Amino acid sequence: MKTFQFDIRNLPAEGKFLCGTQPGSFFALAEDDAVRAVSPLEYELTVVRDGKDIVATGVLAATFELQCGRCLQRFQHRVDMPDYRVELPIENETTMDLTEPVREDMLLTLPNFPRCEDGNVEPRDCPAEGQFDRPPAAAEEPSAAEAGESAGVWGALDQLKP
Repeated sequence: MKTFQFDIRNLPAEGKFLCGTQPGSFFALAEDDAVRAVSPLEYELTVVRDGKDIVATGVLAATFELQCGRCLQRFQHRVDMPDYRVELPIENETTMDLTEPVREDMLLTLPNFPRCEDGNVEPRDCPAEGQFDRPPAAAEEPSAAEAGESAGVWGALDQLKP
């Protein structure tokens, strides 16, 4: 899917305006992935040539469904990039494709270890909040007799006289 591919030779001096939406399949996420696109990618980009580079600026937005790392429930997280900017060197003088940079930049804004609290569409607390924060139960100290019995090899070595 070459959504943002264009011919550099036909790029106007004032730039080219790209506006529209792309389906969630644009992000090429696996069906069984912990991340799913639940809305189309919305974009408004201006693409201009700047010497030996192509610069795209504008707005990107999409909503994703993530899986909480604590409770494994799904929640939605909206990514809004109101000041998006990417600058790429021109590799050949005919065509340029911004699809991969746009896709990668959107996905890289998602949280690495998502939690329910990261959801900004319908904010909520994680049902597992605090379950993993408890300190482990303190182990009772063994008595001196038990310590000698469980000392095993070290206990036997302690019995040796030099």
